[in-house]
Amino acid sequence: MNKKLKYSLLFLGFLLVGISLFMVNKKISFSKAETVYTCPMPQDSVFSDKPGDCPKCGMKLIPVGKEPKEETTASAAIYTCSMHPEIEQHEPGNCPICGMTLVQKITVAKKSENHSIDYLLQNTNEFVVGDYPVIHPKDTAISTQIKLPGIVIYDSNATVSIAARIGGRIEKMYVNYKFQKVVKGQKLFDIYSPELATAQQNFIYVLTNDAQNHSIIKASRQKLALYGMTLSQINALAVAKKVNPVVTIFSPENGLVQAAEEMTENSSAGMNASATTTSPLPIKEGDYIQKNEQVFKLVNTTKVWGVFNVGQGQSSLVKVNQPIRIKTELDDTEMVAKVNFVETQLNPSERTNRIRVYLKNENGRLPVGLRLEGRIETHSIKGIWLPKQALVSVGTKKVAFVKTTKGFQAHSLYTGVEVGGFIQIIDGISTQDEVIQNAQYLMDSEAFIKTTQRE
Repeated sequence: MNKKLKYSLLFLGFLLVGISLFMVNKKISFSKAETVYTCPMPQDSVFSDKPGDCPKCGMKLIPVGKEPKEETTASAAIYTCSMHPEIEQHEPGNCPICGMTLVQKITVAKKSENHSIDYLLQNTNEFVVGDYPVIHPKDTAISTQIKLPGIVIYDSNATVSIAARIGGRIEKMYVNYKFQKVVKGQKLFDIYSPELATAQQNFIYVLTNDAQNHSIIKASRQKLALYGMTLSQINALAVAKKVNPVVTIFSPENGLVQAAEEMTENSSAGMNASATTTSPLPIKEGDYIQKNEQVFKLVNTTKVWGVFNVGQGQSSLVKVNQPIRIKTELDDTEMVAKVNFVETQLNPSERTNRIRVYLKNENGRLPVGLRLEGRIETHSIKGIWLPKQALVSVGTKKVAFVKTTKGFQAHSLYTGVEVGGFIQIIDGISTQDEVIQNAQYLMDSEAFIKTTQRE
């Protein structure tokens, strides 16, 4: 009895050890099989039963729990009738309706469809969904004729200052209004000067008492000339030997009278000459003036300037000595001249550059303030071009909508000059891209909220 009990206990011990080892191995296998590691980036869709790095993005894999097992046992299999698919059971056998042998049902995993609408949720000024006519940028050379508005102004280099060579009082004014026309040798004003009277007395005294002293007489004559007396006035004084402290000042050139303080470098007063021709001069009879004081200026109109405004996109097309054809608003007669000067500074009020053309005006057919139209033939420019309507201006940027798989993506472009309705593209797209032909209306178009229907 003791021997049987001994063998029984020994057998039971071996049995318990075997069961324990079996359970330990199953637990390790279950743990290894069901622990899953995945990439933190969901779009990578990477799973592994071992820790490590993602093969797509390189990020460290993280554990996410238990991996769902595939059911491969007989109990997980489903059997059905080929004639009656509504019959399904987990064991093989015969169809209870027709008696045919049941076959194992094969389940094909349905491919997941991506219904993401992220491309529709982008900013409306960055992406457009719709069907629009498209064009390709053109790689060609373009030349055109640009028209420039202009105006006639004074040539500030052709002015003569009328200044007081001696101090005194204005006795009489022969010109009284701004832009009054005078000719060379015409009387401008009479001035009374005690200093001039003293110089005349000294000259008469030398002539009377020391007529042989030619050097002193010559110096006296020169002093009177420097005071503003003409040669005929000095000769008359030598004959009459009578002091005349009132001296008449004559015009040294042809021109128009203009107030001294209004004659600036940009000749802005000249542009409004037509509206100020009846304005009186600031200096009046009876006013005292100081020596070297500027009384007024004479503007010579035999030569004038034609000033034209050039837009920012066209300023690089105009060069010095480039021919320009000019028409006036008075008639259709065309003049041909050359560009003499191109301003490098932008006009802040008009946002344009200005060019200057020297024009001859001996016959006076170009009055100051006359409006002009200039036309310049530009040189051919090689580059990639898009029509102006294919671009949208967004502040300081130019944007074109380039065709992609699901719509049109907004691309910011680096542009050059504008010629004949075309804009030069420096960078941003190529001739292989397709862009919307007319993008001007897209900013307010219903295309920004339009979506495609799901199939």
